[in-house]
Amino acid sequence: MPTIPVISPDTRCWIVTDGKAGDLNQCLGLAERLGIAPEIRTVLPRAPFVWGMPLTWRIRPLAIDPAEAPGRAGGPLAGEMPDLVIASGRRAAPYLPAIKRQSGGHTFTVFLKDPRTSAEIADFLWVPEHDRLRAQNVMTTLLSPHRVSPTSLHILRMAQPPTQIAALPSPRVAVLIGGNSKDFTFADTDVARFGAALEALGRSGAGIMATTSRRTPPALAEAARAAIGNVGGWLWDGTGDNPYRDLLAHADALVVTAESVNMVGEALATGRSVHLFRPTGGSRKIDQFLRGLEARGLVHPFSGAVRDDRYEPVDDTDVIAQELARRYARLRDAQGQEE
Repeated sequence: MPTIPVISPDTRCWIVTDGKAGDLNQCLGLAERLGIAPEIRTVLPRAPFVWGMPLTWRIRPLAIDPAEAPGRAGGPLAGEMPDLVIASGRRAAPYLPAIKRQSGGHTFTVFLKDPRTSAEIADFLWVPEHDRLRAQNVMTTLLSPHRVSPTSLHILRMAQPPTQIAALPSPRVAVLIGGNSKDFTFADTDVARFGAALEALGRSGAGIMATTSRRTPPALAEAARAAIGNVGGWLWDGTGDNPYRDLLAHADALVVTAESVNMVGEALATGRSVHLFRPTGGSRKIDQFLRGLEARGLVHPFSGAVRDDRYEPVDDTDVIAQELARRYARLRDAQGQEE
């Protein structure tokens, strides 16, 4: 595991997104690896300001919603500007140059994923390898940053698992169910195929423990519930906290729906075999991502059976945090020499 340069826990850090869970979790994952407690700031730009985002960021009057201007009292970016800001999502992108200006150049700005505009929008950008943006201030890795750290998994493994998980036979297989996206759709045939594969897995003797997501369509959730119930498995019913991390920690193998880059990356952090169920559709970027994993032997197709492979957990979050911290320290050193 790489050694992350120390950033003072007193560092004032903002996370800026429009509230999307995927964007927010990636930002939080980096802040947690850096050992700092961020303030979460949510921007919700109005029309017409949102229409051209992020492409209008170079035109200062049009770049952001003036009601959300940095430092504006009562706005989401009120107060003293932070030392560090980590942002993600196209609606958040134009706020980074505005924060940088408001801070007099002090704030170190970070953007996660391709901002769909110039790399000049932030001091440091991370993008996945399957995106095309490249520049001196851009870092790429195969996997996305996330909040599933080796330490958090170890702590959960040392604890008594929830009753529903403890009651399952071995091997325990975590099933992480996503849903429809702009590139993938769970057609009726996919739903039927997934349900049949889950039943086959359960009848092989595996203990299935599963969770759905906010994107899971009702038909897919119902098919999974029926199939898992038929073989004595457990599907989270939506009450209480989502047991997602417990499933990751206590799984001997995992099944993940392939449309979610984030879920696939979090599954690979477990060091347990990962099997992908692919719905209808695809995209150049996600196909490239999956091919990269397949070429390294990290993922396998799922059709009703799983492997019992073990490997060193794959997690790029620490690598990204290390580079972010290095560049942050370099900026601070440069600013100190100018004073």
